[in-house]
Amino acid sequence: MDNLNDEMRDVSISFDLLTNIENACLIKFGNTIVICKATIEESVPPFLRKSGLGWVTAEYGMLPGSTNDRMRREAKQISQSGRTQEIQRLIGRSLRVAVDRVALGERQIIIDCDVIQADGGTRCASICGGWVALKLAANTLLRNGQIRFDPIVRQVAAISCGIVDGKPKMDLNYQEDSSAATDANFVMDDKDELIEIQCSAEKEPFSKKEFEIMYSMASKGIKKIIEIQKLALDD
Repeated sequence: MDNLNDEMRDVSISFDLLTNIENACLIKFGNTIVICKATIEESVPPFLRKSGLGWVTAEYGMLPGSTNDRMRREAKQISQSGRTQEIQRLIGRSLRVAVDRVALGERQIIIDCDVIQADGGTRCASICGGWVALKLAANTLLRNGQIRFDPIVRQVAAISCGIVDGKPKMDLNYQEDSSAATDANFVMDDKDELIEIQCSAEKEPFSKKEFEIMYSMASKGIKKIIEIQKLALDD
């Protein structure tokens, strides 16, 4: 059954399928499935050397079998697509806001987000699962005595919204996203504060009222996702 306008698809976060991979989770938004993995490197990019600041960055990719038509491996192409670069920059920006980079120290955490099944909302699922992987990596650093204080200062989650068939709708699947007159992604924290909004009219302009409805939907959905993140980490 399709989700109601102000309801999300089923969201779950699990670790049992990834027993040999540290600091990783598998996140599902309906039929969208993403593996998110955090790797800790004891170095930072050249522009941060001797700064005392850590760094969080992200890489994103879609596996060949993640879509109905085979997705070509970008590793075999000359360069990544503009879409891929834009999405991984969004993930990186969103997750850096979650971190006290002084407390992290001069090290880098790389978040890899690999889409194994795509049905809309892959960038939002990657941010949500990426935050869980980031928190797991911070826990590993604390447990190993590599840092003294938890560098994670806020939870971060994201969700898509849009205008579909003339009505605002939350958490769009691929079919809904493809036909949406307006497409939006909201990134927020556990204090209901905004981190980033991506919103564009695909067919015709949208009203301030429609935007406010989407914003309200996103706030409601992200609060639910944040609880799911907490429950997953507490298990």
